[in-house]
Amino acid sequence: MNDELIQRLRTQVGGVRDGALLRFSIGNALLGDARYAEAAVEFREAVAFDADYSAAWKLLGKTLLALDDEAGAAAAWRSGIEASERRGDKQAGKEMAVFLNRLSRSAP
Repeated sequence: MNDELIQRLRTQVGGVRDGALLRFSIGNALLGDARYAEAAVEFREAVAFDADYSAAWKLLGKTLLALDDEAGAAAAWRSGIEASERRGDKQAGKEMAVFLNRLSRSAP
């Protein structure tokens, strides 16, 4: 099911609908299929289109953590917290702060 969705979404890349939401949607579908490296690329594209897209930062961090890139995940969440503050998205900021806190507690 996700392969079909991903293909359908990818046909829109480079077109008039290309943007943060499209890239976020592709990344989310890839994340659901545990295709982490591909998902990370799409989430990075999403935040390149809109640096204040806190949900994309949040999932980029989760994706990087799944790739065992703890430093990258922490950096993404820090950027996401900054984005959420600029956008007024308090809930996303709180969630990413929790993820950062857990990550720092699990570090040796």
